Amino acid sequence: MTHRSVVPIAVMGVQGVGKSTIGALLAERLSVEFVDGDSLHPARNIELMASGTPLTDADRAPWLAAVGQVLADAADTGIVVACSALRRDYRDVLRRHAPALYLVEPWAPIELVRERIMARTHEYMPPTLLQSQYDMLEPLGDDERGVRLSAEPAPDEIVADIVADLASTRELS
Repeated sequence: MTHRSVVPIAVMGVQGVGKSTIGALLAERLSVEFVDGDSLHPARNIELMASGTPLTDADRAPWLAAVGQVLADAADTGIVVACSALRRDYRDVLRRHAPALYLVEPWAPIELVRERIMARTHEYMPPTLLQSQYDMLEPLGDDERGVRLSAEPAPDEIVADIVADLASTRELS
């Protein structure tokens, strides 16, 4: 399925909910570029997270600006970016760069996500940071453009639900 134009999309949430997997599949389905927001972190942020130290807002600021710029640069062609964007104010930063931003929030209980991340190896994100991410998470608000859905089904089912929501809200043209 190819779409001529799609709004910029960010797949948000805690580690282990499938942001990168879902984002890459969604981008493929929409025939747009996929960017894993982890690749946009400055080296210092990666060092902090690898040591088990949660990032501060000051640490996140240049990263959020970089993610926002990537979204803005592809605002006319469409893009899917995987980016935690755990708090509303972080998503507000992204929207300042890309006002038409559509957010996808895969969500699952911490117990399921903990099982997932214990069964994988991440370059620098230790499982010890999971609780701090859930503590910080502000779910997608009713006034935010996007969809919150279960991260429990298979990724292709989740992507089908996202595409259906995009179509029903006329985000695809």
